Amino acid sequence: MIYGIGTDICDIRRIRASLDKHGERFAQKVLSDNEMNTYRARSERWPERGVRYVATRFSAKEAFSKAIGLGMRMPMTWRLCEVAKLPSGQPTIVLHGVLKDWFEAKGLSAHVSVSDESDYATSYCVVEKNS
Repeated sequence: MIYGIGTDICDIRRIRASLDKHGERFAQKVLSDNEMNTYRARSERWPERGVRYVATRFSAKEAFSKAIGLGMRMPMTWRLCEVAKLPSGQPTIVLHGVLKDWFEAKGLSAHVSVSDESDYATSYCVVEKNS
């Protein structure tokens, strides 16, 4: 049974401006430790890939927060929600700490899709109630 659906579109230029203004501090606010490692590796090779990575993660976390009906309020936080990749390349939501506990206690599972093109990153998330 569907518990919630969330979608988000993010202007990559806005993320780039935040990174330019605040540097890595902005990325550290939005990304988990694992995501920060990926961001740094991508940014070293091609800075634009790093910007797009932050934008897609920002968008996916916004979509997820809408799907669970909390928005960005506890237990939902940027860093407790991680967007990882399965071996197939499919994006997946990995939760940590109190957010993970809350999510599991409700018997939920999440499915996420992310995409970026030119100036925008977009995400769609469906959260299901497990039976």
